[in-house]
Amino acid sequence: MKRISIAFTIILAACLLLTACKAATPTTEPDTNFNADRAYQDVVNQVAFGPRVPESDAHSQAVDYIISELMSAGWQIDIQDTDIQGHRVINITAFREKVDQPIILAAHYDSRMVNDAETPLSELSQPVPGANDGASGVAVLLEIARVLPANKTDVWLVFFDAEDQGNLDGWGWTLGSQAYADALTVTPRSLVLLDMVGDADLNIYRESSSDATLKNEIWLTAASLGYSDQFINSEKYTMIDDHTPFLEKGIQAVDLIDFDYPYWHTTADTADKVSPQSLEIVGNVILTWLKDK
Repeated sequence: MKRISIAFTIILAACLLLTACKAATPTTEPDTNFNADRAYQDVVNQVAFGPRVPESDAHSQAVDYIISELMSAGWQIDIQDTDIQGHRVINITAFREKVDQPIILAAHYDSRMVNDAETPLSELSQPVPGANDGASGVAVLLEIARVLPANKTDVWLVFFDAEDQGNLDGWGWTLGSQAYADALTVTPRSLVLLDMVGDADLNIYRESSSDATLKNEIWLTAASLGYSDQFINSEKYTMIDDHTPFLEKGIQAVDLIDFDYPYWHTTADTADKVSPQSLEIVGNVILTWLKDK
């Protein structure tokens, strides 16, 4: 009986230890089957078209690709084809239902005309491949479109044109999002912008102009998933980006951007600089955050 009692005590102690270990482990898990490899392939496919400079063949192919992937995932599509400041812009909205107060997840799909971060504008410059600066945010949205639960009908996915041509002759920044915000007939509850979210060394700081409540919610979600090294809980940059026109209209908006990316606006912004794991981290954070919205 003593041996049995000792054995039982050991087993009981082991069970208690296991229970304590489980209790000490974070219980929040991303309720998602975000496919990092599939999202990365979306980056590769976009870059393969060539630089998605507005009104180029590659730009048209990117529009067709985004629409095709969204429709394959069962989303309905609206196209805003309009002019702003003398430039044609094509914005794409994917939705499951038309609602009056959608949550908008957004990214821009164009890439910059010139690599002026490495070559002066006074010299002949090359277009930027835009693997991280453009294609990464689109890729996360496309994968979210595939895996977002079907009963989440208040989320819209918006793909902005002509974000990245500012400081060029005749161009401003964020033309697509400005045209979109100006034409709104609904009142979004919030807008979450994904811009440059694929860097292998992912460092997303709290962008200072973004809505404080949204920042707190998203950074707390990231921390609960163990991503505090990637979502850094301090401010570093103030950005003019596609969230800006929405903030100016009093709409809650946040910019998720890794502006420490060393290949920004260079010809080295290629698909090999993008990490599937970084895409997955951002996708997991957004999908988990959406569960409570």
